[in-house]
Amino acid sequence: MGAATLVNDLADTARRAARTLTTASSADRKGALLAIAAEIQARASEIGAANAIDIERGKAEGMHPQLLDRLLLTSDRIAGIANGARLVAELPDPLQRTIRESSLPNGLHLRQVSVPFGVVGMVYEARPNVTVDAAVILLMSGNAALLRGSSSAANSNAILVDVMRSALKRTTISPDVIQLVPSDSRDTVKALLNARGKVDLVIPRGSAALIRMVVDESSVPTIETGA
Repeated sequence: MGAATLVNDLADTARRAARTLTTASSADRKGALLAIAAEIQARASEIGAANAIDIERGKAEGMHPQLLDRLLLTSDRIAGIANGARLVAELPDPLQRTIRESSLPNGLHLRQVSVPFGVVGMVYEARPNVTVDAAVILLMSGNAALLRGSSSAANSNAILVDVMRSALKRTTISPDVIQLVPSDSRDTVKALLNARGKVDLVIPRGSAALIRMVVDESSVPTIETGA
């Protein structure tokens, strides 16, 4: 299967699953984030073991110590990831908030409210904590997530996505709202950036070079974040 077909299929699956987010209440979404936090804590040893594989491979490939530190998930960092999900769950519901409203002379009342984007692609580098950070923020805001991290964190990202999807199975929200885009080929990044009509928004997070590449090459609307 080609990269474009693979990414399009993942996006289609995520969009279908996002219907469960459309019908989910604020309490449902907050509950899902708390379930994710609990599952991360319960499976911390599995997460650490998967991360150790990435660390050993990074060392063998001569990865810079600073990059290895970004990649490393200690027990404290894993606990911090879980706590981060809890903190997001405590935030005010971002949906259906009135942004502005006005009345026209003809009596027509206009109101702009916040709604989800839909299917959002995240492109990021070697920090596996971003896998959870991005997913929980997107879920809280009613969006499905396509996560494309670094190949250097492949095992860490895979277990974190598995943990989150397992947690969602115990909620009213479909686990398919979280999809992991394979990181074994750069073609999947290109496919994600060109999935216009399938993916509604792409957000890069990482180095200035990564952000510039995404902004320059994406046919999908992007949000240009800081490095």
